[in-house]
Amino acid sequence: MALDQSALLELLGELKLTEVSDRIRVATETLYQELIDAEAAAFIGAAPYQRTEARTTQRNGSRMRTLTTTAGELDLRIPKLRTGSFFPSLLERRRRIDQALFAVVMEAYVHGVSTRKVDDLVKALGADTGISKSEVSRICADLDEDVAAFRDRPLSDQAYPYVFLDATYCKARVGRRVVSQAIVVAVGVAADGRREVLGFDVGDTESQPFWTEFLRSLKARGLGGVQLVISDAHTGLIAAIHTVMQGASWQRCRVHFMRNVLANVPKAAGSMVASIIRTIFAQPDREHVHAQFDEVVTMLTRSHPKIADMLEAARDDLLAFTAFPFPHWRQIWSTNPLERVNKEIKRRTDVVGTFPNPAALLRLAGHVLIEQHDEWDGADRRYFSEHSMALLLAEPEEVAIPELTAA
Repeated sequence: MALDQSALLELLGELKLTEVSDRIRVATETLYQELIDAEAAAFIGAAPYQRTEARTTQRNGSRMRTLTTTAGELDLRIPKLRTGSFFPSLLERRRRIDQALFAVVMEAYVHGVSTRKVDDLVKALGADTGISKSEVSRICADLDEDVAAFRDRPLSDQAYPYVFLDATYCKARVGRRVVSQAIVVAVGVAADGRREVLGFDVGDTESQPFWTEFLRSLKARGLGGVQLVISDAHTGLIAAIHTVMQGASWQRCRVHFMRNVLANVPKAAGSMVASIIRTIFAQPDREHVHAQFDEVVTMLTRSHPKIADMLEAARDDLLAFTAFPFPHWRQIWSTNPLERVNKEIKRRTDVVGTFPNPAALLRLAGHVLIEQHDEWDGADRRYFSEHSMALLLAEPEEVAIPELTAA
């Protein structure tokens, strides 16, 4: 998409008002944006506001992406599409994770906490042992600014009916000690069916005050419309959910519950008990789920009374998903979607091992999560379709039975 004469004159006027040192950056940013827009127009089959027979989809706003170049930081707009996804060939998808990993490793090195594994990684990344502390500080400051901007972004633009909460653990130096630090993550499913990373933090423990502060920070940024929160049964987390997320139901993760069950069953009987409990979740509708739950409790009361008591005590929390549309059940009755995110965090953080401080851990985990968020945002498929999400807003009599019982 070539700049016409009026656009060129407008750019010229802008450059005249710009400092000499910044003119190359402005001109480069304009060139990059034009190339991105031209590639998007070719991908879509039409320019903005243009109607053509070759058009395959429509634009749906844009998302910002900062590109670091020798000309400076370029703030670029990447078009979002109603269906499908587009990512400019000029940009690299996972570049910022590598930058974050590089910064963490360098910081570990200059703080004297490196190991042979870190030393080898430093050399593999092309850096000598002579990197200065000021250079590390500069790199880290830039990365921390990206993380802070993402963590502080407003969430009030739309509702998030489903929110998943979980934590994973890594080691970091606090003072002179190496301690376990919790990386807590919140992922939401928006009203349009897309997944988003809502927030994350690093703390000393999964205590109630820590979780309460974390959830309140999400609410302060505009998180609303939450109907169901899915998590494990950590005492501090449950208390925080009841305190902050009033009006929302709580779904106890069935996978975590099953682990708790198997820890109280002889190994020889584990498979049988697990199979019996899984029949609860294999039912076609709410009534059959609750009926099967009663049958399973009765059955286990005779053979494993302790497990029957555990089930009865967790009934409301385990079956909270049944109040929501049937097509959503498999994706909302556990925290499995977050388990995959946690595995990616661990895969990256395991490279470092022990982090020099909690800030370095937040920096690397944060960039992993930002990249995951961007990947979901640009994906062809949504977590739930818009039609499926509409079932949440429909009155019960408006929802046809075939929609709820479809496989």
